[in-house]
Amino acid sequence: MFAYFKSALTAAALTASLMAPAAAQDLKFFTIGTGGTAATYYPVGGVIANAISNPPGSRPCAEGGSCGVPGLIASAVSSRGSVDNLNAISSGLRNSGFAQSDVAYWAYTGTGTMQGQAPAEKLRAIAALFPEHIHLVALADSGINSVADLKGKRVSLDEPGSGTYVDANLILEAAGLGVADVTAEALKPDAASDALRNGQIDAFFFVGGYPTGAIVELASAAKIKLVPIDGDTAASLTGKHAFFASSDVPEGVYEGVPATTTVAVGAQWITSSDESEELVYEITKALWNDNTRKLLDTGHAKGKSITKETALDGIGIPLHPGAEKFYREAGLLK
Repeated sequence: MFAYFKSALTAAALTASLMAPAAAQDLKFFTIGTGGTAATYYPVGGVIANAISNPPGSRPCAEGGSCGVPGLIASAVSSRGSVDNLNAISSGLRNSGFAQSDVAYWAYTGTGTMQGQAPAEKLRAIAALFPEHIHLVALADSGINSVADLKGKRVSLDEPGSGTYVDANLILEAAGLGVADVTAEALKPDAASDALRNGQIDAFFFVGGYPTGAIVELASAAKIKLVPIDGDTAASLTGKHAFFASSDVPEGVYEGVPATTTVAVGAQWITSSDESEELVYEITKALWNDNTRKLLDTGHAKGKSITKETALDGIGIPLHPGAEKFYREAGLLK
């Protein structure tokens, strides 16, 4: 009897050892470059990574478990933002990432702010996600009431490599200013919020979906304002760059801050043409299933803006073939 059990245990161990490599081969990893941890990209990236993941051993979707891609483990990676993400995708450092629509187009074509750089021709879109509003934040009693009032002030433009840095420069230009007209700092939103509150800077730019955590916390601790980006400045910006559109941040998004007119661009999920068509198809399918809808609606305030019906809005670069296959099947592409 003992010999029988010993033989059975040996067979089970051998079977497990033979199956382990197969299981390891089935496991897939997929990174999503996001932004700073206090901004919008990072928490939204976490929600999406969770939605498309389905590690081995997960409870089946039909039984209330993961409805992601079988064997996939996706992770949201903090980064410096749009430009950093696109560079990392092009170099193969990351599988995918979030980027502003304007920055993605300029990188793909080697135009605009990317003039003189080799076109990043492998960039491909998975989906348009949500509108990102340009926040220009100052203290309520700062006397800064327009972009022109930034002249001679200490202003954070965010880090080079971020979409905010790119857009802040364009907004200054639209107002007839340049980086030389301000004392420029390079702070992420959380550090910029602290610096503004402590009097170390006079204002800061941030591009992201509202509400963003760093500004929510700042508004609860200090009286702030969103400086309007409107009038001739907005007209110059939107006239020259079609990716920008005039849009309001509603009253009540940030404590004590009234509705403010500004400009917005679209946030998009970008990958590389090197990624497998089948994998990106399955990822896109998982992004838009009903289970993910529930996660998006409850996972972040901006999640409700991420919809299948707007998934193709404002995309200026080619779709990845896997994403295109899904949208054709879903009737969103003819």
